Amino acid sequence: MRRSVAWTPAPETALDPDPTGRAAELTAFLTGRRSVALTGAGLSTPSGIPDYRSPGSPPRTPMTIDMFLSSPEFRRHYWARNHLGWRHMDATSPNAAHRALARLEDDGLISGILTQNVDMLHLKAGSRRVLDLHGSYGRVICLDCGHTLSRHVLDAALEAANPGFRDRVTGRGAIEVAPDADAVLEDTAGFATVDCPQCGGILKPDIVYFGENVPRTAVARAFAMVDDADAVLVVGSSLTVMSGLRFVRHAARAGKPVAILNRGATRGDELAHLKIDHRCETILPAVAAALGPEPVNSASQSGIA
Repeated sequence: MRRSVAWTPAPETALDPDPTGRAAELTAFLTGRRSVALTGAGLSTPSGIPDYRSPGSPPRTPMTIDMFLSSPEFRRHYWARNHLGWRHMDATSPNAAHRALARLEDDGLISGILTQNVDMLHLKAGSRRVLDLHGSYGRVICLDCGHTLSRHVLDAALEAANPGFRDRVTGRGAIEVAPDADAVLEDTAGFATVDCPQCGGILKPDIVYFGENVPRTAVARAFAMVDDADAVLVVGSSLTVMSGLRFVRHAARAGKPVAILNRGATRGDELAHLKIDHRCETILPAVAAALGPEPVNSASQSGIA
């Protein structure tokens, strides 16, 4: 079940000097505007979720829909890995950057969030208007009848079909966690998959794999959110895939200013009015702090996180 490497990390770059000054520039950019945020994997790496493109990440091959549909053996291999890895994502907590974005939403500077992440950390942090462009690890969908179920429900079914599997594998030592709620595991022989409880069809995480299109309804909602905003703030995305870059291009064509906060270069840098090469968990909390004390009744303090 070996796959050739198809995705390599971005080149290393030096952090911008004077993060305090850079945060002040971003604060000035956001002040007086309602910006829609477009977030990517770089926002969640400080929470312990690995990504594909951050400088220093190991080369990995992302899941494609063709791989998933290629054979029952590949799906067995995938679900065995996911059965180990998804709970790592489920247990992660939002970091300071997620909480800062929720604070900026509370203060009216962020009108909504378009996220390429599937980790649900924006919701855990208290953000309210979140559009999951690439789906969510917490849902599973049947490719035949469209039935959906919770990943927790499927976990119980997989555990019943594979008693002791998780304990046997984890008992061999530490398991490396991979992106997209996956885990690095080569030996998956004997793992039993589970079919759709409604029709017996193929179950798949409700995640947009490489080679799939973002649902048209989600794309239309995302464009509407960009149109409704005064500006776009990109956080933690290299904009390598068109599912994110198109919204930056759309904003630029409409004359809306764009700010990008990301480690390393992005495909949208030439369109940015402000580009900051620094850690989002450093810059965004500084921006939120510049706004003054956080309201006691803030959603980001509601206990969701």
